[in-house]
Parts: sequence; structure tokens; C-alpha cells
Amino acid sequence: MAKVAKRRGRYVIDFYDNRGKRRWKTLPEGSTKKKAMEALREIEDQLLKGIYLPAKKVPLFSDVAQDWLEYKKANVRASTLQMYKGHLENHFSMLDDLKINRITTAIAEKFINEKQNNGMNITTLRKVIVTFNQVMNYSVRHKYIDYNPVRDAERPKGQGGEEQEDIKILSPDEIKVFLDAEDDQKFHTLFMMAILSGARRGELFGLKWTDFDWINKQVHIQRTYNNGAWYKPKSKTSNRKIDLSPMMIKELRKWKFACPPSELDLVFPNKQGQPITHSNMLRQHFWPALKKAEIQQIRFHDLRHTYASLFIEQGENIKYIQTQLGHSSPTVTLNIYAHLMEPINQEAACRLENAIFQTTGSKMVAETNQGR
Repeated sequence: MAKVAKRRGRYVIDFYDNRGKRRWKTLPEGSTKKKAMEALREIEDQLLKGIYLPAKKVPLFSDVAQDWLEYKKANVRASTLQMYKGHLENHFSMLDDLKINRITTAIAEKFINEKQNNGMNITTLRKVIVTFNQVMNYSVRHKYIDYNPVRDAERPKGQGGEEQEDIKILSPDEIKVFLDAEDDQKFHTLFMMAILSGARRGELFGLKWTDFDWINKQVHIQRTYNNGAWYKPKSKTSNRKIDLSPMMIKELRKWKFACPPSELDLVFPNKQGQPITHSNMLRQHFWPALKKAEIQQIRFHDLRHTYASLFIEQGENIKYIQTQLGHSSPTVTLNIYAHLMEPINQEAACRLENAIFQTTGSKMVAETNQGR
């Protein structure tokens, strides 16, 4: 049992740690008995929660962050790991030398405010906070602390000047000219597939012929290929089946007949039967096709945005669009594309009016006739 004793004029806390080892903590000279009792209760609370560590063994934030980064290596993509590494190297200097158990919600909010006041882009700051939050969650799991102070910290709010992703969309006429500008059958089919399926670049590069359901006219997204490595879909909703149009199916069948066989059974292999390289695709085909079609330079990812925007324009259900894109929820889809939705929609207002008053109006006319 922990107790407070006074030895040589200083208060000492005498206790056994969670492993049954006897320990002593000597308080600074001049400490009062009240201070000693508070320290005793703090140690007893830590022992009860199983998070007690001698002061010399409590790790610094920087040490825990590096342990967390090492742990993440086997669980995230190389690009994500590089982002985490960049965050830790460039944005956490004010926390690096703090003991992990000394980081409070107040300190977390001070960290966030300082970054925001120094002009950090709001999107970047939110990503940095995600990294911060994960490091502190790791600390909780490893019993360095008993709660995550970042969880209760107030998050930054937009000030009205946030930059929205610069989404560029091709019109139907531009799509036709763009596809006509690509003579290579493989890349013509790839670009058409990007526009008519909305699949991500890595999903397209990782497609195999066995992923197609020719009867139901669907493609099953089951893997991605990015930065020279294979991955499972980024989330449960990313593993999905996308509906394809008859024209897309026809083009795919034609390409399947012409496609050189590869051990990996890839839909879009390079000459060696391996997945195509993103930079080569852009430099040798995508950008030249845009230039030939006299279309402003866009990103390959904007073909996915084009798919989504055309679906929204033709009034498709937002839940359906979300499932086809592989977003985690309709909210994600709305956050990205809400600005594309018509602010004025008289047709919707008229449909509402007809739904309410068409039948009611008939009854009113009938009642009026009866009263005459």
C-alpha cells in the first residue's frame, strides 16, 4: 500500500509499482504534506489505471512518435508513411522534448492555435492533427497515458477563406474530342474507362480481366497499384462494383481481344506485362491528347471528377453516386461536389407542388362542382 513518510526533513512516497517492485519518490525540499498527499493520490491513480512509469522512464513525445511511425510502416502505403514522416519532422518541434504524459488538452489546443496563427493551410493543419491524434492514441494503447488529450481539443474552423480543391471538369463535347485525340487503343480505352467508371488511377492500373462481370456489365474494384506497390482498396466502401455502360463494355471487349496476354492478367499492362507507369502515361499519352484536343491541362484525377459531376448534373441519387465512387459516406461526396449542385431548381419545386396539390386539386374541383 502506498504511503507518505518524512525522512531527513523531506516527504517521501513509498509504494509498489504494477510489477510489485518497491519504489520511492522523494519530493523537493520545502514541499508540504498537502503537496505530498496530492502526489500520492496521483501515483495511486496511475497505479489503478496501470499506467504508472518512473519519471525517468516516461518517454518524450518525439520517442513515442518515432515508435508509432515504425509501427505504421507495415500498415500504410508508402505515400501515407512519407506524409506522416514529413509531419513529424516539420511540425512538432514544440512538443518533441515534452514527456508524453505532460501533454494536456490545453497544450494540444495551444499547438493547434499556433499553427493556425502562423498561417498554416487549414487542410494541411487538419492532416497534421490526424497525425498528432494517432500518436497520442498509440500512447494510450501502450499505457504511457490513460486518455488522449487531442480527442477533446477544439479543432480549427474555417474562416471563409479556405481554398477548395481546384476541380476541372470536361464537358461532353470535350470528352469526345479528347478521346478521339488518343489513337493508341490501350490508352483510348483507359481514358474512356476513367471517365465512364470514375475509378481512381491506382484502381485502373490494378484491374485484371477477371474483375469484369460481362453479364451484369460491372467491374469489381478489388485492388490498387500505386508507386510500384500493390494494395487492397483503401476502405471497405472502395471495394465495390461499378456499373458500366453498353458502349464501355463494347470497347473493353474489343481491347480484350487486342490486349497482349500477361502473367498478371492485367487490363492495361505495359510492354513487359507489368502495370503501366503513371508518369509515362501522363507524358506520352494523357497530356499529348489534351494538347491535340486543344483542352486546358487537367489532372488525370479530374476524369473521376468529370464522372461524378455528370452524374450530379443528370440528377442521379447521391447515395448511388457515393457507392459508385467508393466514398465512405454520402457526406464525403457532398463535401466534394456540393458546389456543383444547382442552387436554383424550379423543376424540383414544381414536382413538390404537383405531388401535394395534383390530387387535392381534383378533389377540390369535384367538391366545388357538387356544391353548384
